[in-house]
Amino acid sequence: MADITAVSPLAPEGFPELPVIDGVRFAAVEAGVKYQGRKDVTLIELAPGSSVAGVFTKSATRSANVLDCQVKVGLDSDAGAAFIINSGNSNAFTGRAGEGSVAAICEAVAGVTGLPQERVFTSSTGVIGERLPHDRITAKIDELVAGLTPDAIEDAAHGIMTTDTYAKGAGTTVMIDGQPVKIAGIAKGSGMIAPDMATMLVYIFTDAKVERALLQQILSELTDVTFNAITVDSDTSTSDTLLLGATGASGVEIKEAEGPFAAGLHEVMLDLAHLVVRDGEGATKFVEISVTGAASDQDAKTHASAIANSPLVKTAIAGEDPNWGRIVMAIGKSGATADRDLLTIHFGDVLVAEKGWVAESYSEEAGAAYMMAQELAIRVDLGLGDGAAKVWTCDLTHGYITINADYRS
Repeated sequence: MADITAVSPLAPEGFPELPVIDGVRFAAVEAGVKYQGRKDVTLIELAPGSSVAGVFTKSATRSANVLDCQVKVGLDSDAGAAFIINSGNSNAFTGRAGEGSVAAICEAVAGVTGLPQERVFTSSTGVIGERLPHDRITAKIDELVAGLTPDAIEDAAHGIMTTDTYAKGAGTTVMIDGQPVKIAGIAKGSGMIAPDMATMLVYIFTDAKVERALLQQILSELTDVTFNAITVDSDTSTSDTLLLGATGASGVEIKEAEGPFAAGLHEVMLDLAHLVVRDGEGATKFVEISVTGAASDQDAKTHASAIANSPLVKTAIAGEDPNWGRIVMAIGKSGATADRDLLTIHFGDVLVAEKGWVAESYSEEAGAAYMMAQELAIRVDLGLGDGAAKVWTCDLTHGYITINADYRS
């Protein structure tokens, strides 16, 4: 079996100190769903009056959990809510058995917490196509509820990990009308990461008071420029779930889609998205792809995604090879509008190519020296219009193959 115990070289120094969100409690336990000797089931409880919004994978083969959550997230309720997450088994491509597992877990959580079943949101992540041993989860509900505490968000972050090499958390506090509003979130994700929603599991919480429809609007808009703008391997998961809970405990009501709250939420979401890329399976380089001068923002994103998802580009980055021809290739194949003779390419501040050819000032030595950095910026200007986009990715190394060749072992 692949060794996934070594922490990514791009990892931050430890789990951050996050603001405690009033109205949210966490617990995580060992249930042996797949892994032994590690926490693999997490329960998160939101107080009555909380609103919940969500964004989910667009996969045509999405899991029973995702399908259930998609129905529930559009419902209004004054009751509290619970998120229960297991790692090690995705409960995807499991037919009616998968639906039965979701129903059994929701019934068990509702029975112990007193919540209505429509306010219990489940997530499963891990191996596809194996029946979820949900009895191992339901057997732990009493223990989970008894262990709920406001300051166990780090335990929750550990409990949702699969091939992640570190727990991921981000938070901030913003001032609104002189009052502090707290935001904190956790994420899991390392492989099967491509821009088509959250491409992972993410749970974010705030003590702001936000009506459900507005909360959903803000979340959906910010997802496009955060979680939908990252890629590790161009593969979209069957289980991607992003849930945002607003408890209202601060008493500060948010009434508009823009402003300090949205800015703070954007900061947290982008931090979490970057943490996922930095933990890309086998990753040794963190790469920002910036495209400007496109015919439209969508064209810019198409070009940026083509570059970021190209195995040839990603392996060149892994080998610290300034092979700008692979950037040209990716732009040409993307399907979005481009003109060879208008392209400008930079590696960081190094001008590499312009006017349809390598720049006169460029040297391989300068390009190779830049590629040795751990964090890279590739900039492309298409010279066609005002469209712009950014996508974040990582390199593709032997480590990715090792992890995924043995994933089910």
